[in-house]
Amino acid sequence: MAHSTDAFGLSRRQLLSIGGGITAAGALTACGSNTGRADSSASASGGATSGEKVTLSQWYHQYGEEGTQQAVEKYAAAYTKATVKVEWKPGDYDKTTAASLLTDTGPDVFEYGNGPTIDMIKGKQVVDMTDALGDAKSDFNEQIIKRYTFDGKVWAIPQLIDCILLVYRKSMLDAAGIKPPTTLDELVAAARALTKGDVKGLYLGNDGGAGLVGGNLLWGAGFEFLKEDGSFGFDDPKAGAALKTLNTLWTEKVTQMSQDPKDWWAADGFIAGQCAMAMTGLWTFPDIIKGLKDDFGVIPWPAGDGGKATVTMGAYGSCVSARSKNVDAAKEFAKWLWVDQTDSQVDFATAYGYHIPARKSLIGKAKTLQDGPGKDAADAAFAHGHAQTMMLWTPKCQTAFSDGMTRIVKEGADPMKEIATMKPVIEADVKRVLG
Repeated sequence: MAHSTDAFGLSRRQLLSIGGGITAAGALTACGSNTGRADSSASASGGATSGEKVTLSQWYHQYGEEGTQQAVEKYAAAYTKATVKVEWKPGDYDKTTAASLLTDTGPDVFEYGNGPTIDMIKGKQVVDMTDALGDAKSDFNEQIIKRYTFDGKVWAIPQLIDCILLVYRKSMLDAAGIKPPTTLDELVAAARALTKGDVKGLYLGNDGGAGLVGGNLLWGAGFEFLKEDGSFGFDDPKAGAALKTLNTLWTEKVTQMSQDPKDWWAADGFIAGQCAMAMTGLWTFPDIIKGLKDDFGVIPWPAGDGGKATVTMGAYGSCVSARSKNVDAAKEFAKWLWVDQTDSQVDFATAYGYHIPARKSLIGKAKTLQDGPGKDAADAAFAHGHAQTMMLWTPKCQTAFSDGMTRIVKEGADPMKEIATMKPVIEADVKRVLG
């Protein structure tokens, strides 16, 4: 859902900052004893031994959109086979949840950004959800299901899809005689032509896109972070040339706003006319529509040399803890909510913000996605959507990539030297998780 107001630590920004996520490490902190679970007399495979309804604890991070908490509590209250206690978790949700899975004080059912991490799966902290998806699996977005899959099993049920797209001011492009770019070269040319004094042609975040569009540049050039077998995916001069594009834009000062905007996850600068094009999240569309009416359009990140246009997608997934005293009951509830209750899925995706249902068959029921920029965004996401990372792309991999990208963009570092620096770090951590 949309970002929260608290430094965005609990936000879509956290989900869709490429490779975001935290694995439990070091000493564990106490998570409290009031878990909402049934007592230890409950069966480990599901159901209370007394025949009474089991109690399940379901965790969510603190969404920033009004009405969201009340909605998920309403969904839980409608379930009749178990008593489901929703826990709304402020603070560092990822870290708290990851730590709780190693104790007996965590949730039965919980959401996690882009599904559980590879460390959670390899550590047997979560359970296989493939059977919960059943025949509906093919109806879910293929890229998200692929992201949730490891060892032939699907480890979460998608709740909804958020994505990052390129938005543009129609009036600004029309005045300059520029068409929406469809290639990376066209994007660079348009960014230069549309930069006029304090008005910038393209905004990619306060860091010049170092933390936002590295993946788009690689995908657009025909590369992946990792190949299907987990080997390093972009040790190639063509990949280096694509990444170098951001330094060119940074050096030419066509991507830096002078009025210090919040960052890419808030469209304030775009709405105020400080830039003609910007990468931002789908969740900003209500604000953009309010400020600009129909004076904006939306397109995927343009294709580079040898690749394709892309839309970065992320999705919180519903997972079940392997330490639950009622695993079967927890899986049954997750299936009921995120597979069977299609009306609730549409409600969750569209009634409290601007998001895309995870299932293809539900797009037609989402009123916000039937015309205009909403429809264009949904069409682009399903036609060009690319999961932001692969399962094996760990936080350590992302840190190495991000550090290198920052040096490339802001310092003009040689991309191939930076790729050579990050490669052994990434290879070593992928080897670690694969055991």
